[in-house]
Amino acid sequence: MNASAGHPGVPLLAALAAAWIAWGALHSLLAGARAKAWVAARWPRLAARERLLYNAIALATLAGPLALLSAAAGPALWTMPGLLAWVADAAAIAALAGFLWTLRWYDGRAFLGLRTPSGATGLVISPLHRWVRHPWYSLALVLVWTREMDAAWLVSALVLTLYLVVGSRHEESGLLREHGEAYREYASRVPALLPWRGCALDAEAAARLAQPAGRSRA
Repeated sequence: MNASAGHPGVPLLAALAAAWIAWGALHSLLAGARAKAWVAARWPRLAARERLLYNAIALATLAGPLALLSAAAGPALWTMPGLLAWVADAAAIAALAGFLWTLRWYDGRAFLGLRTPSGATGLVISPLHRWVRHPWYSLALVLVWTREMDAAWLVSALVLTLYLVVGSRHEESGLLREHGEAYREYASRVPALLPWRGCALDAEAAARLAQPAGRSRA
C-alpha cells in the first residue's frame, strides 16, 4: 500500500496483526486450565480472584492493538451503498441487542470476577445457544464485519475472526471436560458459530440436554 496516499504502510499493518495475535494468544493462555492451576498452586488467595484478574489483564492489554489500529487508520477500501449501509448498521445494532439479551442467562457478577461461583457450573441452553454453540462469538463476528473497512480494520477483522474460530475450538475441550456427554451430544447437533437451517435444537431437545444448575457459556 502507498503510505504517502493516506494508506498505512505494510510494516505498520504487520505490527497491528502481530499485536492482535499476541493479545489473542495471551487471552487464550490465561483462560486455559494449566494457567489457572499454576496460579492456584502458587498464589491460592489470588486464585479466588482469578476471573477478575483475567478480565483486567485482557482489557489492559487491549491498549496496544487499539493504539496501533488508531495509528494505522486510513481511507476506506470501499464504501457501502446507502441501503447496504443501513442493513449493516441494523445488523450491528441487533448484535449489540443480542449481547444484552443473553446476559440474563449468565451470572454477570461471576463472569466479571466480582464473586466466586458456588458449586459446579451446569449446562444451560439459552435460545441463541439452540442455534450456535458460541453466540457471543457469532455476535462479535457480526460487529466486526459490518463496520466500514479501511486497511487497518480489514487486517484486524481477519485476525479477530481467526482468533474467534480458534478460540471456540480451544474452549470446546474445557466444555467437554466440564459437561461431559451432555455437551458432546449438544455439539454434535448445533454448529459452533454460523447458524444453519435444520441444525438447531427445538425447545424440547434443549430442555432434555440442559443441566439445571449454573449458567451457559459464551
